[in-house]
Amino acid sequence: MAEAFKHLINPQTVHHAGEHLQTAWSSFDRTRFEHLALQGLDGLEFKARAQQIANALEACLPSDFDQAAAVLEQALAPPLELDARGEPIGLGAALHPAGLAGWILWGAGEWVARRGMGDVPRALTCLHALTQRFTAEFAIRPFIAAHPSEVFETLARWTHDASPHVRRLVSEGSRPRLPWGLRLQALVADPEPTLPLLQALQDDSSAYVRRSVANHLNDIAKDHPGRIAQWLREHLPGASAERTSLLRHASRGLIKQGHAPTLQAWGLAPGLRGHATLSLSHGALCIGDTLTLSVQLQGSGREPQALVVDYAVHHVRAGGKTSAKVFKGWKVNLAPGEALSLSKRHPFREVTTRRLYPGVHRIELLVNGERQACATVDLHPGAVKAA
Repeated sequence: MAEAFKHLINPQTVHHAGEHLQTAWSSFDRTRFEHLALQGLDGLEFKARAQQIANALEACLPSDFDQAAAVLEQALAPPLELDARGEPIGLGAALHPAGLAGWILWGAGEWVARRGMGDVPRALTCLHALTQRFTAEFAIRPFIAAHPSEVFETLARWTHDASPHVRRLVSEGSRPRLPWGLRLQALVADPEPTLPLLQALQDDSSAYVRRSVANHLNDIAKDHPGRIAQWLREHLPGASAERTSLLRHASRGLIKQGHAPTLQAWGLAPGLRGHATLSLSHGALCIGDTLTLSVQLQGSGREPQALVVDYAVHHVRAGGKTSAKVFKGWKVNLAPGEALSLSKRHPFREVTTRRLYPGVHRIELLVNGERQACATVDLHPGAVKAA
């Protein structure tokens, strides 16, 4: 199993931070900072580690926020470059030789959110710098909640910023339901303030920015599916390949749910004209094994059908209940009367974000979001004995 994310904030990164903060400000009490930051660190989870870093910064940086922010900015590494896929280079690295970058700055963003409420413009300037070395998507959210007008005015300017990190922050920081971040209840209820920002960024030159816009729109879809269907009607016709890819990713949840207006915008009909079957390679597996799904589609009617064929695995949870996760399957065009066979391997392996438990797992076949077939597999903790 992959190493826990929390170990990205560790004693080595704390010592590194202390060194560069002391270089930036000779009066910085590095010994005290490291003592406070490391106290009981092994027993803390990821977010608690970030908060402890914030506590140590609050205790050791100057009491004047402007001066303290300047010290922090002086200790930063150069902005992270992006690779060919648009991902920040070195974000997961423990240390940056030229200064602070990466996950240690989660705690720095927490500190800005605590101390900067009395000087929002200065705080946003600091977050502008931080987000180019890590991300300020978590730290900016309390400012959006407390000072929406002032922050959105700044975000509108930032849609034209030279840095893709900053332009991404505009979208990512204002997502209504950002994972790990403060939920922005006002935007959950009404996402209207963010829509001009997303429109300005949906054709951004950086794939890094466009992916954030897609995820933001997908957030909105969870509470306002009609708005996303309308967005598709307005922005999909004549779209470039890049925008089309963004909108497809943005509407993925609604397509999986079979949301009729969204399916219509993509030229997909609800359901399947014909029938489908699902069979599994095994009736029982042990955790770590791979299951093969076999699907048979039989079309009927007089017109071809554009189909999105996905499947949902109802994972057994610790208490015995189940929770469903939809996995991508296939995109096919089914001709009238055509019979089509599809196959996919699904590994029942644990990942950092999902633990597996023994029990009967139901697997549903979804065609354009509608359930068409179902099968089950019994997942065991150890080897399954042959019958």
